[in-house]
Amino acid sequence: MTRVLVLNASYQPLNLVNLRRAVVLVLKKKAEIIEEGEGYLRSEKLNMPFPTVIRLAYYVRVPYRSVALSRRAVFARDNHTCQYCGGRAESIDHVVPRSRGGEHTWENVVAACRRCNARKMNRLPAEAGLKLLRKPFQPHDHIWFLALAGDIHPSWEPYLDTAMVG
Repeated sequence: MTRVLVLNASYQPLNLVNLRRAVVLVLKKKAEIIEEGEGYLRSEKLNMPFPTVIRLAYYVRVPYRSVALSRRAVFARDNHTCQYCGGRAESIDHVVPRSRGGEHTWENVVAACRRCNARKMNRLPAEAGLKLLRKPFQPHDHIWFLALAGDIHPSWEPYLDTAMVG
């Protein structure tokens, strides 16, 4: 089923909902369509553009949620990009290896390609002749639904850029 990005009244990403839920929110005037996909949803009395991004008509206060550290969430944070060479990431790597006292935390885990991960092995990046492209960070609480989404619809990107900045 198609997913729709839901933004708070402040344009902050909140969640992903299925198409049916998005249409109900729009029809009940609880949300407005911000980005439209190709095509229309039609009924006898209604012709509605296909929504890909909707914005709530009212502000919802969201309590801070910490993001669970998982392989999918690390890949989402790092955009499936190796943080050493910029290639396609296939595994995760502890910057400071766990055998050398490194912790399993957001600030010590990055996405890596197999080649860089094998080259680094049980060493620090500098010892292996590698350099991080970006310092690892704990992401904002909005990244959890990106990890669940799998593919990111192009119309979502302008609204997710601020959520990805560490």
